[in-house]
Amino acid sequence: MYDVAIIGGGPAGASAAIFTAKAGKKTIVIDSDQSVTRRAWLDNHYGAPAISGPDLVETGKKQAEKFGAEFVRAKAGKLTAGDGFLTVETDAGTYEATHVIIATGMFVDFAEASGIRTKPGTEPRIKTIIDATPEGKTSLDNVWAAGTVAGVSMHTIVTAGDGAKVAINVISELNGERYVDHDVLKNG
Repeated sequence: MYDVAIIGGGPAGASAAIFTAKAGKKTIVIDSDQSVTRRAWLDNHYGAPAISGPDLVETGKKQAEKFGAEFVRAKAGKLTAGDGFLTVETDAGTYEATHVIIATGMFVDFAEASGIRTKPGTEPRIKTIIDATPEGKTSLDNVWAAGTVAGVSMHTIVTAGDGAKVAINVISELNGERYVDHDVLKNG
């Protein structure tokens, strides 16, 4: 069983995975490789003066894997709640976790199939989003939403930050106290 299953490996999902895995939480990212970022050219992402969407996604995946996150290529279909855990059903099998972060970008079909409350979107071209609290909590216990699917701007810098924010909130809940992750220079 995983501590955290993340649905979606784009900027929000990979960013969440970096934080959860680095915090020592057993993390799996279930990614269908349909991120719209894979078609983007980015000239406005802080720290990356110019980068293709595929390169940004691959960089995020490698960074999360460096900290121990596992990635599986699969299409997540539905989520069901068990006794103290959640089961994610995919076209490649099932995965159990105590917390799930949905970071599926423009796609709400997984959330809707799982009975998670949605609402109209506010961003251009985004018709429906998950109804989540500012912390990322959804209408199902221990299920969170991050990135565009949670209603934030589609810009990768914003969705990545939202993924990190939600991950910190999940880690804090798992730890029972507020989590902070600050690296410092050794000779700074």
